[in-house]
Amino acid sequence: MRLYAFLLQNHLPKIEYYSRFSPSPLSIKQFLEFGRDNACEKTSYMFLRKELPVRLANTMREVNLLPDRLLSQPSVKLVQKWYLQSFLELLEFENRKPEDGHALNDFLETLIEIRNRHNDVVPTMAQGVIEYKEKFGFDPFVSSNIQYFLDRFYTNRISFRMLINQHTLLFGNDINPAHPKHIGSIDPSCNVAEVVTDAYETAKMVCEQYYQAAPELKIEEFNAAKAPQKPIQAVYVPSHLFHMLFELFKNAMRATNDLHEGSKEGLPLIKAKVTLGIEDLSVKISDRGGGVALRKIDRLFNYTYSTAPTPSLDSKRVPLAGFGHGLPISRLYARYFQGDLKLYSMEGVGTDAVIYLKALSSESFERLPVFNKSAWRHYQGGPGADDWSNPSKEPRDTSKYKAKR
Repeated sequence: MRLYAFLLQNHLPKIEYYSRFSPSPLSIKQFLEFGRDNACEKTSYMFLRKELPVRLANTMREVNLLPDRLLSQPSVKLVQKWYLQSFLELLEFENRKPEDGHALNDFLETLIEIRNRHNDVVPTMAQGVIEYKEKFGFDPFVSSNIQYFLDRFYTNRISFRMLINQHTLLFGNDINPAHPKHIGSIDPSCNVAEVVTDAYETAKMVCEQYYQAAPELKIEEFNAAKAPQKPIQAVYVPSHLFHMLFELFKNAMRATNDLHEGSKEGLPLIKAKVTLGIEDLSVKISDRGGGVALRKIDRLFNYTYSTAPTPSLDSKRVPLAGFGHGLPISRLYARYFQGDLKLYSMEGVGTDAVIYLKALSSESFERLPVFNKSAWRHYQGGPGADDWSNPSKEPRDTSKYKAKR
């Protein structure tokens, strides 16, 4: 890692320079219109050769505000090394004009290499958090900072891959023949129910590896915005929607199997409702897996919390759960284009998980983290005193307050 430290120190001025710029968020409509109407590789090149380093630099500056004990974990160091290497490779195009020789082709190949290098960022960073927690235990203040950072770090990664995928799919040779109407990674007429079914079937295969059984699915559609008979379609990134749904189905199947395993009645259905209104497109996944206590709902979105055993990174088997990253990252995918993911649970019965997306592509703007003084102050401040009362550990003895008669 000495070489990494040397390179980091040597290129710190460039990282600081690019981190002074804020990212330029785009809407799904802008992505779509560029890809469909006036796709120009030179235009995309000129935008990305600055925008990608800006997004990387913002994250690279922020990661250094994490506690030293977390940064010292081998997995976290490896992720930092990947980011620096990708940043340096992008800098090679800083002053190369699109007309210069093989600049466009070299840039395309570099983006593909960077994308492949970053494929394992999420499990590797998750492993780093696990390494830290096993060595140093739980600290509420550090946990809060890790939560804040990882929300921003993973959102940045989603946006980074979105930009790279749009460029490589539009101007490269890795176009998917199965989806010829896609504009890059965007489907202009994404059939939501079909994505729900695909995510369910994939989760079902994983579930059956562990339990030899999986609950069946029932789907309903409510098209309030258009003709009720028409299937609900959206301008969206199907892979993002699939990621969210796959995670929700895995959780629902695991809870259902754990609660009803060996039951004579069999496994209760998982129900999916897809609705389209004027502003929102919503997908609700409902299970009868016993639900979660109210006090635990927020924990399910915490990166340092998981109800399942930690899986091995070396395992070839797809883990059903265990890293504690599934739900929080799924929520980031929903929020990335101004949507959300919420859980509503009734302990003893089951859980409803709702994905909210924007119905209009013009309102689906990227939600991006910005490295600035407000972000810096978040890491510096200590935990404040609680300004709400906490329940006493022992019941108060009120007998001593009795009035004397």
